[in-house]
Amino acid sequence: MDKNRDNPSHPADSFPDVRWSHDRPILRKPVTVFASSKVGSWLIRTATPLDRWILQRSKSRYTILGPLGLPLLLLTTVGRKTGQPHTTPLTYVRENGQLFVVGSNFGQDHHPAWSNNLLVNTHATVTIGGVDVPVEATPLLGAEKECTFERFVAIGEAYARYRDRTDRDLRIFCLVPR
Repeated sequence: MDKNRDNPSHPADSFPDVRWSHDRPILRKPVTVFASSKVGSWLIRTATPLDRWILQRSKSRYTILGPLGLPLLLLTTVGRKTGQPHTTPLTYVRENGQLFVVGSNFGQDHHPAWSNNLLVNTHATVTIGGVDVPVEATPLLGAEKECTFERFVAIGEAYARYRDRTDRDLRIFCLVPR
């Protein structure tokens, strides 16, 4: 799925490599177990506006969740109804110069607005490590989607619980520099 493979205008990985903490933070496991509970999901959803504010002011250099070592980015999409920019902090998985994001929405019954926006307009901007990177988003399907989802579960067990909590199919997008 690497759209940049045959495109020499993009380096192999145009996204900054940001490390929030150690590869295996001590707090990650207990916090992700708590985050997968309904109370934990509610608390994170409630804290998201503050974290978004911190991430936006620092151009995605600082986050409340930094000590957990979860890789975070800011995704700015164009609102499908308003045409206005909307920015959302998301956990991501990186592979071969691509980033992947999942529309878990903490296991709620509706898709997150950013994923609806990407279905209408595939152009977005990722802010990571102080750098803005224009991206093209492609929804994943089938085995590739399932394999990528398992990578999210590996960094945060809460993703499996989010999927179990809802009847909807969680959307996963591949983001590549444009």
